[in-house]
Amino acid sequence: MKKRALLIAALAGVMGVNAQTARVQVIHNCADLAADSVDVYLDNTLLLDNFAFRTATSYIDAPATGTPIRLSIAPKTSTGVTDTFYSVSVTLDPVKKYVIVANGIESTMGYTPGATAVPFRLSVFEAARETAAVATNTDLLVVHGSTDAPVVDVRAANAVLVNDIAFGQFNAAGYLSLPTSNYIIDVTTATGTTVKRYSAPLSTLSLTGAAVTVVASGFLNPAVNSSGAAFGLWAAPATGGALIPLEEVARVQVIHNCADAAADSVDVYINGTLLLNNFAFRTASPFVNAPVGVPVTLGVAPKNSTSVADTIYSTTVTLSSEKRYILVANGLVSPTGYTPAATAVPFRLSIYQQGREISAFSADTTDVLVVHGSTDAPTVDVKAGMATLVNDISFGSFAVGGYLNLPTNNYTLDVTNASGSTVIKSYTAPLTTLGLDEDAITVVASGFVNPAVNSNGPAFGLWVALASGGALIPLPEATASVTAVQAAASYRVYPNPVSGRLHFAATGNTIAKHVGIYSVTGSLVAEMKDVASGSFEMSDLAAGIYIMKVVDADGAAAIFSISKQ
Repeated sequence: MKKRALLIAALAGVMGVNAQTARVQVIHNCADLAADSVDVYLDNTLLLDNFAFRTATSYIDAPATGTPIRLSIAPKTSTGVTDTFYSVSVTLDPVKKYVIVANGIESTMGYTPGATAVPFRLSVFEAARETAAVATNTDLLVVHGSTDAPVVDVRAANAVLVNDIAFGQFNAAGYLSLPTSNYIIDVTTATGTTVKRYSAPLSTLSLTGAAVTVVASGFLNPAVNSSGAAFGLWAAPATGGALIPLEEVARVQVIHNCADAAADSVDVYINGTLLLNNFAFRTASPFVNAPVGVPVTLGVAPKNSTSVADTIYSTTVTLSSEKRYILVANGLVSPTGYTPAATAVPFRLSIYQQGREISAFSADTTDVLVVHGSTDAPTVDVKAGMATLVNDISFGSFAVGGYLNLPTNNYTLDVTNASGSTVIKSYTAPLTTLGLDEDAITVVASGFVNPAVNSNGPAFGLWVALASGGALIPLPEATASVTAVQAAASYRVYPNPVSGRLHFAATGNTIAKHVGIYSVTGSLVAEMKDVASGSFEMSDLAAGIYIMKVVDADGAAAIFSISKQ
């Protein structure tokens, strides 16, 4: 009430009767401890007394008479305008609205700014809004006010919302008019490396129709800045008051891939609180927000547990907001009934720290992360044709090198032994058919190669976890055994890739009992029977990956992946 009374009295004294006015909001974002609160003078009159850091006024009427007015900033203990340490003259336009943000450093020592000097200043934006331009949206005005932060971008998903914003600047394009929803906002370097990640819950904060100024505030490295306030994004609504912090978050996805029947469903706890109840095998959670900078204990308990005390496994991690985490539950709980590979494979959470929710690259690509979670499978390679996509991946490991960035097509994947000489299983990976353009997915090797000695558990397969979570999606098996590789030596298929006619020829005196071409969904699109050679017209088929299956008189099947251009 004291500040409000001061505003009214000061403005009444300066403006007089029927004076023209502009609408002005003032935001205190100077993180210098010497200016934790300041006094603000309008000409010679006290306008704001003890105006606190990370506080905003509401929009107020200020004189717009065509003559300059002087705004002066003084320490909180000031006795008059003569105590000011900064002042600026401005001439306000009655048809404009202004946001004025106090940034920078007042002290001469104790702070380590970025590459350029950052003395105290008032950053002025002359096209401010009190409400959103579209009633169903939220309008965000971004200003960079962190003295030791570099030039940054602000991104939501793959979209660059703010490009190359430097200290003291407002977003060059002005307000972002966003549909009112809840967003994940990344502050990145100019090259796209995430510095910090925040939750921007516009819906939760009931900001429909609002115009908000978001300030980058505080220090990335408080230790060399007088242990001042830590970096964050803070929102100043048009109604003023204490700024609202946007929560710094990590993003976490959990995938249940433990094929032990004793863990067919589990309960997952975070810091003692139930996070996932009866979480089923071959199910993934969506990416969720998790706290950062503090130890977080993750616990896994049997389904229908009564508390975190029932956990069979726990681990403590400290998460960072610049990372996305994928946690895959693998291994065995039961002490008997299973025959793992040569190494022990107790239950564990395999953790990947550079997860993605969407493709990191352009449209028409899918990012694929592979994790080996089959307890009785050996070290393997994953190939597409002659190309080795994943080399020597063993149980509990993610692919070295992380995500594969693949054009969104339909593929045939061969899981081979470590030398690449023997195909263990082949699968179709219909990225186009599944509509995975611009998605990031995790492919898990799941289940048992030999269920008979593993309590008749689920059979081995490749399963896809989407970033949105839900039941994992099985990749269709293209062939069941290595006989396909052995039989393939008896036939020639050319040209491949093909655009017109695809030729088939058996070697020696071999006669193929059946030759079929199938789509990745398993539909037969062309066939020949009892032939030594022949051709297929492919020009009328859509571009993509097709499977040719050749069955000889002994019933052996050869599988070929055909690329139709």
